[in-house]
Amino acid sequence: MVPAINILGKRALIGVALLLLIAGCSSMGRVQPPPIKPLKPAALPAGDGWWYARFRLNWPADTDPLWYPDLFIAHQVVSPLLKQYQKDIVLWRFHRRAVRDAGGRQFSFIFYCPAATAKNIFAAISADAQVNAMKSAAVIDQVVYDRPEVITRPNIEDTSDKSWSPAIQKSWPYYIMGASRMWLNLIAEVAAQNLQGAPPSTLPEIEAFYQKVDKKIADLWRQQGRHAFMHHLNALFGYQPLIYWKKQYMTF
Repeated sequence: MVPAINILGKRALIGVALLLLIAGCSSMGRVQPPPIKPLKPAALPAGDGWWYARFRLNWPADTDPLWYPDLFIAHQVVSPLLKQYQKDIVLWRFHRRAVRDAGGRQFSFIFYCPAATAKNIFAAISADAQVNAMKSAAVIDQVVYDRPEVITRPNIEDTSDKSWSPAIQKSWPYYIMGASRMWLNLIAEVAAQNLQGAPPSTLPEIEAFYQKVDKKIADLWRQQGRHAFMHHLNALFGYQPLIYWKKQYMTF
């Protein structure tokens, strides 16, 4: 028979051990793990490159494309960014398309600058209240951005048509930037001339206003484009004829 005192002694020892274990667990529970350091964002590559922000616009089947959103986006969304980052953007241009393919109805802002600037521009467009309102209204389906973490087009000629001669590929971006700048300035001039009262704020007001601006600019192109644009461009090349679409030599 085991003496009672020994049993009590063992129980006391077990109790002390349990108390120590509980105390140890409690103290361990109070120990805070070292703070987790946030991961640093991936370093952006050095150097300049071409970047695209593609505004993919809603274009229902069996309907004509709407062109006014391009003018609104250029005037109200892109123009302020061009002013803000003018020291960093070396070259830029617009591109408009409406083809029944994967690209569909699309307005693109294409620019050449450091990756950090591209990241800031993409963030600004993504947060733009006007862009998000047009997305909510199903005018813009989505905006597609390049990834600033990788420069895939580092050369001036990397967005030019590969069928052109190397000399034209390297020179063309300067030409199309001038044309895009004039088109943007033309939007601003016509908008200012036709603005009566407060600027348009609701989507129906924006649609009506920029449709009017688009029509007036189309009329200017139709009536004065031959001389203002084509003739003076032809003059830069010494009035040399070119092979036009119909395989005929033409001057302007």
